[in-house]
Amino acid sequence: MKEKTLSILLAVILILISTIYPVMGTSYPNQHFNSTSMIPHQYFTYFEMADLLHTLQENYSDIMLLESIGTTYEGRNIWMVKLSDNVNEDEDEPGVLLMGAHHGNEKPSFEALIFFIQHMLKNYGKENTDDDEDGQINEDLIDGLDNDGDGLVDEDPSEDRVRNVIDNTQIFLIPMVNPDGVEYTDNRNDGWRKNRAPKEGQTGNIGVDLNRNYAYKWELYDIFPALYGDLWTSNPESWNYRGEYPFSENETTAVKNFVESEDINISLSYHSYGEFIIYPWMHTSQYTPDENLFISIGEGMASISKYDFNKGKGTLIPWPGGTIGTSENWLYGERNILSFTIELCKTRAPTNPSVVYEYCLAHVGVNLYVCERTPDIQVDKKIVTNSHLYVSLHLLSMLQNTGLYLPG
Repeated sequence: MKEKTLSILLAVILILISTIYPVMGTSYPNQHFNSTSMIPHQYFTYFEMADLLHTLQENYSDIMLLESIGTTYEGRNIWMVKLSDNVNEDEDEPGVLLMGAHHGNEKPSFEALIFFIQHMLKNYGKENTDDDEDGQINEDLIDGLDNDGDGLVDEDPSEDRVRNVIDNTQIFLIPMVNPDGVEYTDNRNDGWRKNRAPKEGQTGNIGVDLNRNYAYKWELYDIFPALYGDLWTSNPESWNYRGEYPFSENETTAVKNFVESEDINISLSYHSYGEFIIYPWMHTSQYTPDENLFISIGEGMASISKYDFNKGKGTLIPWPGGTIGTSENWLYGERNILSFTIELCKTRAPTNPSVVYEYCLAHVGVNLYVCERTPDIQVDKKIVTNSHLYVSLHLLSMLQNTGLYLPG
């Protein structure tokens, strides 16, 4: 009887162990990427990420380059990862920029990029394999669809896609734009929205909102202060404090200098939360010169992630109002880079490991799709005409003549 009881107890313990602890042999053995664990998901710290990136660079030095593009107020390196087949050369290939953690408390934004880096490195050298062992190869892309009609989604992704993207694109990733904010913890905050550079007039809520510190149309604060929230964005104690002047911060200056040194066609900046995708302009309802191309790419991303794609325009007369100082506005307005914001998740930092795994995997598909679109961007800009632009420009010229129009 005792032996039977002991056997039952041992079986229960084994079941609990297999349920609680990560499954061995998973594609992502790191605890951060285990979707089957019942343990709440643990996000990377800055130091864990740095250690991982250095290890990956040592192991995959033929296709991965790691370098610091600057240091923060507290002395942390802002790490940039480059993925390419000739990674130490500045090739004549289109560039894609992926960024996370402008806001340090938005942890999914960097987790998705760390996941993507590992996926690309671990699958680059592989031949196409039957990942789901159903006798077929590459029948279900990472695109949010059940391509082969077997009731499962994205279960057999193509290794060819990874290889083709790395061979034909230069992929730049800055997982933590704001590592000081990521690392800050107190009894109320696990991560800090702003950076940690103290400013005059600040007591407890120190730092600058980095995604309000990019230089594009700052003069609108003076022209229409109420429409652009000057009351709080100019308040040093505000969570949205924009800083003393454009690019006043180490982090945004580092991004600026890096972007100006590379040929980049598309940028995605990850944030959380809301499960939606947006694009310029952030400060007016005016259409962009590349409106239809923005829509084409945005709808493609949304079809994979199932996120809402907010076109949010359609007014005949462009109206001012919204957000100034975003990376998207500067990247597009000053550098002509098609730039998007993706707000991940339904909560700021979910701890359900299955939820984390699902959004990370879905955005592998999103990032691959964007990389596959980028080689043709310059051609697409010429081919994809903007049906909205003529009407908008015609109205704008009329309004400018009356003196009522605020330039977009």
